[in-house]
Amino acid sequence: MDTSEEAATKADWQARADGFQRSLQKHFYNEKTGIMNQWVPRDYTRPDDNFYYWWHAHVLDVLVDAYERTEDPAIARHIREYTHSLRIYNGGTFLHNYYDDMEWTALALLRAYQATGEEEYKASVLELWVDIQTAWNDHIGGGMAWKKDQLDYKNTPSNAPAAILAARLYGLLQNPEDLEWAVRIYEWNQAHLVDPASGFVWDGINRLGDGRIDDDWEFTYCQGVFLGAGVELFRITGERKYEADALRTARACINRLCHPDTLLLPDEGIDDTGLFKGILIRYFVQLEKQFPGAIPIREVILANADALWNQGLDHRLGLCSPSWEQKPVLPVQLSVQLSGLMLLEGAAVIQN
Repeated sequence: MDTSEEAATKADWQARADGFQRSLQKHFYNEKTGIMNQWVPRDYTRPDDNFYYWWHAHVLDVLVDAYERTEDPAIARHIREYTHSLRIYNGGTFLHNYYDDMEWTALALLRAYQATGEEEYKASVLELWVDIQTAWNDHIGGGMAWKKDQLDYKNTPSNAPAAILAARLYGLLQNPEDLEWAVRIYEWNQAHLVDPASGFVWDGINRLGDGRIDDDWEFTYCQGVFLGAGVELFRITGERKYEADALRTARACINRLCHPDTLLLPDEGIDDTGLFKGILIRYFVQLEKQFPGAIPIREVILANADALWNQGLDHRLGLCSPSWEQKPVLPVQLSVQLSGLMLLEGAAVIQN
């Protein structure tokens, strides 16, 4: 039974996540488009800005987080409306040039299906999955391409989420081909983009057509999705090698990327990288749920959540910055806000 202090802590993180969900809607939601604006203030723009499709998959993901916690039917309606609006804004389809963007959309829609049981989400996932499979080709011995107009560039962001998706589809539908896909993609990613000495995950290979591995790009995101794939493969196969892989990468991530004294994760900037820490936290949560206490994942999540809440939030506005220990300065980007929300949702989950 919870002590009163433990119960208060649980309630606090859930309430904090709820408040930050409301801030996301208040500051970023655009009633005309039905999706989120990419900046606060709303009228802020840059000459080189474009439509970051994959960020909106993570909007759906955090809405599913809130629905799973609360079972509030209003959130289920919002997920449905947001999904329809995103399809319209993307040209009447969920298909896209970037394979990793489609993978994230499929993962979010699959979670929406499992949370609500609404069949339209599953149908969209299966449509996306058929198209995603065309990413696999023989350049660099296999692997999933990053995008359709650059088929010889392979990276962890296009492979590990695809392995997660295939594994989850196998868990749901029991189609042996999905398991084969999950294992094949995972093994390629591990063979080509994981440091055999440490388990640390590199970003990509052959980006410039020179066969070089971008091993100088040390991103939280890559660690999260690869260990997430290991967790999913362990869940569906029970094979201990996947547990060992996931824990090894998590240790390497903590040792290399977390501050040794505070356990805080680094400031990775704005734009796409603004989402990276939140994605790592999402899969750290899955690792902790599957292997509780195996390594200090819970401590990392709570240390970062405490820092964000006590140092990195403008509580008056309900906005955060790329650094979880510094107050935000306007303008604030959607990707950055989503990472902070994923952290607070993660804290609420592990305290549950």
